[in-house]
Parts: sequence; C-alpha cells; structure tokens
Amino acid sequence: MSRRTVAHLITGLGVGGAEQVLVRVATRLDRDRFDNFVVSLLPEGALAPRLRDAGIEVLSLGMTPDWPSPSAVWRLVRLLHERRTDVLQTWLYHADLVGLVAARLSGVATVVWNVRTSDMDMSRYRAQTRWTLAACARLSRLPRTIVVNSEAGREHHRRLGYRARRWVVIPNGVDVSVFRPDRDARRAMRRELDIPGDAPTVCLIARRDPMKDHGTFLRAAALLATTRPETCFVLAGEGVRTGVAEFDALRREMAPQARIIALGPRNDVPRLAAACDVSTCSSITEGFPNVVIESMACGLPCVVTHVGDAAEIVGDTGLVVEPRDPHALAGAWDRLLALDEGERQALGARARARVIERYTVERMVSAYEELYDKLAQPC
Repeated sequence: MSRRTVAHLITGLGVGGAEQVLVRVATRLDRDRFDNFVVSLLPEGALAPRLRDAGIEVLSLGMTPDWPSPSAVWRLVRLLHERRTDVLQTWLYHADLVGLVAARLSGVATVVWNVRTSDMDMSRYRAQTRWTLAACARLSRLPRTIVVNSEAGREHHRRLGYRARRWVVIPNGVDVSVFRPDRDARRAMRRELDIPGDAPTVCLIARRDPMKDHGTFLRAAALLATTRPETCFVLAGEGVRTGVAEFDALRREMAPQARIIALGPRNDVPRLAAACDVSTCSSITEGFPNVVIESMACGLPCVVTHVGDAAEIVGDTGLVVEPRDPHALAGAWDRLLALDEGERQALGARARARVIERYTVERMVSAYEELYDKLAQPC
C-alpha cells in the first residue's frame, strides 16, 4: 500500500483543545502509512515548534483574523495540488470553509471536516464567526465525512442544520505516560507556587474565552473562600494571568478575598495538575473538554458543568453541576475537599483508570488512521 498524504488545515496553532488534538494526531500517525503536514490560516502560534520538533512540516498562510485573503487561498490551492494530497483534514469552522473551497479548486476529492464544540452561544462571538458557521451548515453535505469529538457535538450541529454524508465520533485522547500522578512534582510545584503543603487546591486550566466562563469560577471561589479560606485557586491559560487588566478587574469584582494564583499559559500542565486536589471545567459550552481527561489521567477528581460529553467522561469519578451556577460549583468542590486524602486519592485513581480504558491517545490515533485509510480509497 502506498503512503497517503494527509494535509491538516487549521485556523491557528495557539494553545487550545482542537490545536492540541491536531498535534497529537499529526505527530503519531504511522509514518510508514501516512505523510502528513500542517497548514495554519493565521500566522504560526505556540504549538508550531512542537510539530516541527516531531518532524512535521508546518506552513502558514499568514491570513488576518478579519477576512480570508484570496491570494492566501490560492497559495493553499497550489500547495494541495503540488503535494498530491489524498485527504484534507480541516479543523475548526474557518478552516472547514476555506479548506472546502481550496479542495474544490485543487482537485482534492477527500475532505474531512472536524467540528469540536456543542451548544455555543453565538451571541458572544463576532459576526464573521456566525456567518462562517451558517455557511458551513449550508455546505455540510460536501465533505466526505464530518468528525466530531462528542455525541453532544454531533446533535448540536444537526440542530444547526448540518447534514453530513457521514458522521464519525472520535473522542479525544491523552498520553497517560505524560499525564499521570506525580508526588515529587506535587511537592516541587507547591513550593514554586507558594502553596502550603496541606492547603486544599482547586484548578481551572483554560484560556480566557466566553465559553470557559471564568466569571462563574471566580464567583464560586469567593463562595468557598468564606467557609474554606485556606483554599487556593490555581488558574492557567492564555489571558488568565495577574497583570492582564481585564482579568485583574474580573478578579477584583468577583473574588477579591479568594486566594487566586493566575499563571497565564503553561507548558507544564501535568506538573501543575499534580499540585492540585480538584480540577474544574466551568464552561457553558464544550464538545469534549481535553482538560478533563488530562486531569483525570493525573489522578484528579473533577467537577464539571453539564455541557457536551463532560458528564459521560467523568462518569462516577467526579461531580457534575449545571452551567452558570456558582453555588452548585462551590458546593461540589466542598464535597470533594471534605473527603479525607485517602478517599480523594481513590477517586482520582478510578478517574485515571477510566481514561486508560476509554480515552488514550493510542485509541484516538488508531481511529483517525482507520478513517483516513477508508477515505483515501476511490469514491
């Protein structure tokens, strides 16, 4: 069997859930069977070096976020044609739309869309994003397959008018050899962050984005701080850092008394998780939140909002609350922190076992390989 050429087209390569899944897939596809490269619509982001370090070619079309550039689209057309691309895998709405146009012009017959969200509140996003989503819905019968990472995501996009020829659900996967419990990292990171050895610690690892709902997290932190003032709250992600004016104002308004440690983007999430006792997903919309399986693989029980497939992911190893309910979120944290250390560790061990059973990176990559092999056959 000849090697298949797979082109991955994504809006950008900043640190986000879809972007990290792309990195995991592209760097682990069987090199004897697949030759794959990555194209970013926007200028390169933080994840581009990680791809290159793994031997994956990365190219940027240098578009601006405002509007597609016809010349950049034409460069993509030529690139896909010159590389004799067998499968064009697009990630996120803008890349889905641009990739479909470029594939038609370059003669690439096999286009796979990848949609990653569910129940987005589009009123919080720019008009261009709303327009792009509407256009994708109207054109959704043209790709050979649409991949979703959650059942909730598939149902949401059906309600939006997506009419896929074929849906494939491929849950996200995590490298459990990297994301794992680490007592030494716990001690070292707590010293680094100046967290007292026995202080209960709750984390939220998410970029600043309307759907991540940092406001509810901070309101819940303020509530828990009234009964457990020793609790530390660790936040990490783009735009979530002390010194960022918008975040500082939000923190002062909603949780002035809580012990907040805001770190900004981090590339050591496993060590950061090791320092904490409970992980959180406070989002108002998700498809399949990466941070949940990453935290579970590190042995942390999670409190998640009832969005996307989050409740299915945690099963009976964590707690589920409704979105936008700080009282429920604080109450769930309190229940987990009230467990003694042995009980909480046992719950975390069950969480890790659930990830190993269902959500490893090996299972995810194998599913993509099987899909690409099937789709690369003649229509």
